Amino acid sequence: MVCHGLAKEPILATLVTAFVLLQCVHPQPWRTMPARIDWQTVMTLAGLLMLTKAVEYSGFLTWASHRLVRRIRSERGLALWLVLLAAGLSTLLTNDVALLVVVPLMLSLHTLVPLPVGRLVILVALAVNAGSILTPLGNPQNLFLWQRSGESFVAFIVALAPLCAALMAVLLALTLVTCRARPLDLSRDPLPGTLDRPLFCAAAVSFAGFVALADAHHAGIGLALVALGLGAWRRDIVMRIDWLLLLIFVLMFVVLRSAASLPIVHRLLAGADLARPGSAYLAGALVSQLISNVPAAIILAEYSQDWRALAFGVSVGGFGIAIGSLANLIAMRLVGAHGNWWYFHVISLPFYVLALLLGRMLL
Repeated sequence: MVCHGLAKEPILATLVTAFVLLQCVHPQPWRTMPARIDWQTVMTLAGLLMLTKAVEYSGFLTWASHRLVRRIRSERGLALWLVLLAAGLSTLLTNDVALLVVVPLMLSLHTLVPLPVGRLVILVALAVNAGSILTPLGNPQNLFLWQRSGESFVAFIVALAPLCAALMAVLLALTLVTCRARPLDLSRDPLPGTLDRPLFCAAAVSFAGFVALADAHHAGIGLALVALGLGAWRRDIVMRIDWLLLLIFVLMFVVLRSAASLPIVHRLLAGADLARPGSAYLAGALVSQLISNVPAAIILAEYSQDWRALAFGVSVGGFGIAIGSLANLIAMRLVGAHGNWWYFHVISLPFYVLALLLGRMLL
C-alpha cells in the first residue's frame, strides 16, 4: 500500500529514494535532520495554504473569475494577463505567494471556460520566477544575497532589472506564440455565485497581517493565529489544505541540504575559481539545477563575494529542471491532474538554456 501511494506521488517517491541513497552514501545522525529544515518557510507555506483555502471557500475566486472572463475575450489575452499578474505579484509577495494567489484563480477560471491549464500553469511558474528576480522581496535567495551584499534596496533593483526585463520579454513572446487568439468559450459560464463577504474580508485582512509577520521572521506567531482563528471558526478549511505538500517541502529541505553537505560537493566548489564573475554565475546556474536555487545561493556565497553574479546565476537556475525552484514544485502540485511534468520540461529546459545565454551576456 505504501509503494502504491508513492507511485501516485512521483515527487514524494523521488525524495524518499534520494534520502535513502544519501543515508547509504553519507550517513547523517537522525537528530540532525530537524536542523536541516527551514521551519520559517514551512510555517509560512502552511499559513498561506490555510488563507488561500479560506479565500477559495468564500467563493471570491469564482466571483472574480466570472467578471474577468466577461472582460477578456481571448485565450491569448487571458494568458498574457495571468503572466503579468503573476510576475507583478511576485516582485512584492515572493514567487511562492504569487503562485498561491494566481493558480487557484486560474483553476476557478477553468471551471467557467475551457482552458489549457497545463500550459498556463507552466507559463505562470516561469512568470513568478522571472518577475521575482527584480526585487530583494521577490524570493528567498534574493533576500539572502541582498542582506549579504549591503547594497540599498534601489541599488539591488537596478542591478537585477536588466535580467528581469530580458527574461520577461522572452516569456511574453513565448506566451504569444504558444497561446492561441481564439475566443473564450463562455457556454459553461454559470451565474457568478454567492460571495461570503465576512469570510473573504477576514481572510484578506489575515493574509496581509500574516505576510507582514512572515516578512518580519515571525511566521510561527502568524501561523498560530491563523490556525487558531480558522480552527475555531471554520475547522473544515484547516483540515482540507494540502498537507502532503508540506511534507514534500520538509523532505525537500532534508534531502537538498544533505546533498549539499556531501564532501565531494565542497571539494568541487573549493576547487572552482568562483572569484571570477563568470565562474560564480555559471556555478549558480548549474548548482541550482541539482539542489534548488535557495540552498545554492547560501552555499556559493561562502566561496564568492560577487553577489550580483551569484544573483544572476541562481535566478537563471530557477528555470530548467523543476527542482531548480521550489515555486515550480508548488505550481505543479497545485494543479494536480492538470499538470504534466514532461510537458513542463519541454518548455522550461529550452527557456533555461536561453536564460543562461542572456544572463551571461548581461553580466
